[in-house]
Formats: sequence, structure tokens, C-alpha cells
Amino acid sequence: MKKLVQKTLYGLSLTLLLVASGNLLADDYMIDKKGAHASIQFKISHLGYSWLWGRFNDFDGVFSYDENNKSAASISVTVKTKSIDSNHAERDKHLRNSDFLDVSKFPEAKFISTSYIEGSDGKAKLTGNLTLHGVTKMIEVDVQQVGAGKDPWGGFRRGFEGQTRIALKDFGITKNLGPASAELELIFAFEGIKTK
Repeated sequence: MKKLVQKTLYGLSLTLLLVASGNLLADDYMIDKKGAHASIQFKISHLGYSWLWGRFNDFDGVFSYDENNKSAASISVTVKTKSIDSNHAERDKHLRNSDFLDVSKFPEAKFISTSYIEGSDGKAKLTGNLTLHGVTKMIEVDVQQVGAGKDPWGGFRRGFEGQTRIALKDFGITKNLGPASAELELIFAFEGIKTK
């Protein structure tokens, strides 16, 4: 019995050590918002006749990536919803009010990944929880790794781009804009600076 307990404890210790060492091998990156090498944009149909484009100007995030264990990649992003910018001040006021983002009640939107599956071509499926307008839903994002390497300042950078579509009503935004505007497309480009 004593040997069985010792073997079990040894196995558990070895497993924890392997998990910990795997996490230590992952590279951590800070999204380079300060250098304006990152963006979160959206587009939504206007009456089915054209596209309305916008962006969020204030956000922060981090991600981890390990070339030898790509499925362990993760990302966390927080967006200040009042930073919405559709290049039209009056429209932005409307987008910030209770018809849409209700920024006084929900000042932040967040995305926290739960899984990452990358193919041999650098394209990947990123799954995670998006919290928007006080509602959290799991979404799937199509991701493409853009590239990675040393920068001119002695650092190391890695970049990704991705997109997904979300239904406004899934996040409690029920303002009727017509059937062509029931969904919007989120588009992001993140360049990260390696921190570890």
C-alpha cells in the first residue's frame, strides 16, 4: 500500500512538473497598442446598401504562444467600450447609449480564450468567451498568424489577424436595425512584443 501511494504521488508530481515546464516554455506577449500596431475594428451593414466601419481605440491585452505546443496558446483582451469610434460624433453618442453598448453600465468588453487549434498553414480556430453588454457567450474566431521575428530595437514580435461574426441579439442588443444588420463582423490585428 505504501509503495502504491509513493508511486501515485511520484506520478502526480511528474505530471505537475511537466505541465509547469510546458507553461514556462511558452512565450508571453504584450499587445503593442502603444505603438499603434494593433487594432480592433468592426463592420456592419447599413440597410443592406453599404458597410459602416468602426473601431475601438482603447484596449489592452496579452497572449502566449509556444512554437512547440501551439494548442496551449492563449489570449486575453479587455476593451473600453466608450472608445467606440465610427468617425461620426453624433452616431458614436448613440452607439454608447442604452440602445447599443450602454457604456455607463457596461464600460468594458472582454475576450478570454479557451482553446486554440492551429493547422500547418498557420491558420487557426480560436475559441473563447466574449463578454459584451453584460452577456458572456462562447465564440469562434478564424485566425491567421502573420509572422514573427526580431525587431530593430532588440526585441521579438509576433503578429496575428482574425475575424468573426456575432449576432447583436445574442449579447442583449435588441435595437432593430433591419435583417441585414442583425450581425456584425469583428476584425482584429494584434502585434505582440515578447515579454518572457
